[in-house]
Amino acid sequence: MERIVEQNLLYDFYGELLTAHQKEIYGEHILNDMTATEIAAEFGITRQAVHDMIRRCDKILTDYEARLHLVAKFLTAKEKIKEIHTLSRRLLREDKEQMKEDIRQIESVCNQVLEDL
Repeated sequence: MERIVEQNLLYDFYGELLTAHQKEIYGEHILNDMTATEIAAEFGITRQAVHDMIRRCDKILTDYEARLHLVAKFLTAKEKIKEIHTLSRRLLREDKEQMKEDIRQIESVCNQVLEDL
């Protein structure tokens, strides 16, 4: 998985577990794509302090994922739901009316779950 996507997912799942200061700095880096120099200027701290904070937050969030596996479970569930969705669309091509209605309902539920993820 691309590092930026991974950092965003980790922040989405575990960001609330960071301190307010960590969330501010890491959030600016991850969500707003600010550089260490820009963050340092905004918060009145050194670039090195920003780099250290980003590394520390990366480690904290990665450690949470290593213990809880919420991001991995989310990605697995999302892939399974996509697969169900694909199968249901394929079954819609069959001719049995009741099966079509049942599959339409399955597809609707899959769409709702995917939107919620």
